[in-house]
Amino acid sequence: MTNLALAVDIGGTKMAAGLVDPEGCIVHREQVPTLVPGPRGSSGGAGSGPDEAESMWLNLVDLVNRVRAQANGRDPIVVCGVGCGGPMSTGGEEVSPLNIPRWRSFPLRARLAALTGLPTFVDNDAKALALGEGWIGAGAGQRDFIAMVVSTGVGGGVILDGRLLQGRWGNAGHIGHMVVVPEGRPCVCGSHGCLEAEASGTALALITGQPAELASPEMVERTGTLVGRAVASTVNLLDLPLAVVSGSVALGFGEPFFVAAQREIDLRCGLDFARGATVVPGGLGDRGPLIGAAQVGWHGVASRG
Repeated sequence: MTNLALAVDIGGTKMAAGLVDPEGCIVHREQVPTLVPGPRGSSGGAGSGPDEAESMWLNLVDLVNRVRAQANGRDPIVVCGVGCGGPMSTGGEEVSPLNIPRWRSFPLRARLAALTGLPTFVDNDAKALALGEGWIGAGAGQRDFIAMVVSTGVGGGVILDGRLLQGRWGNAGHIGHMVVVPEGRPCVCGSHGCLEAEASGTALALITGQPAELASPEMVERTGTLVGRAVASTVNLLDLPLAVVSGSVALGFGEPFFVAAQREIDLRCGLDFARGATVVPGGLGDRGPLIGAAQVGWHGVASRG
């Protein structure tokens, strides 16, 4: 008999759920779009009112129930771990993802706990990725690193002295809202020139007028440079030797993105302790979000003793 974690990942583009064993193996997984088109003539998935919020929740319920049904009778599901875009209140009791306007102060943890009957733990999706990469990914064996997601949005999670950095309300690591272009593009957070406003998939589509995957070589290099700039500042601030970067934009852009990011880090990390910091692709690929979410669950159970 093998205990399983129900892993849930909620992002601006898709929601995914899966069953993950204690070794980090995904036994089963499914995903659906985050925004579901409404009836013709309605605001559909783009709105942010109460009906749209409930529509998204019901879509998540259907996804979670389908995945739970795939567990066989011998292997019980013992915990639910969730990675979700932030910010959020302490413990993920209420989530307000910037790239999901339909959810504001949404009681995600309590609703999932009531739905599944499982101990349920919620954290920021990029912090979840940091746990996953530190568990069995590119950060395994590292006591100090930042993990980043460069996708629809940009997020981060910091492992410092072997522990996940939390902050006052649990929102530490929001590298996507570090300013990298002074007085640059407006950001959904209310500032200007944030990394998310300049280098996320959403930003790239707005800047170029086409999907991020069609970005020109010049735009790929610019994106990598801006990510490297944010990483360099974080390295200098927190004395980190490593940045593990994942997400559809970063991994899709590939080597040219990482070369540009490393060049910028080398340029801006001149202090003795910061010199030599490296940026590498996430080791978990598209498995990262669900493995990270599962580790949020396993980590939560362990912390309860």
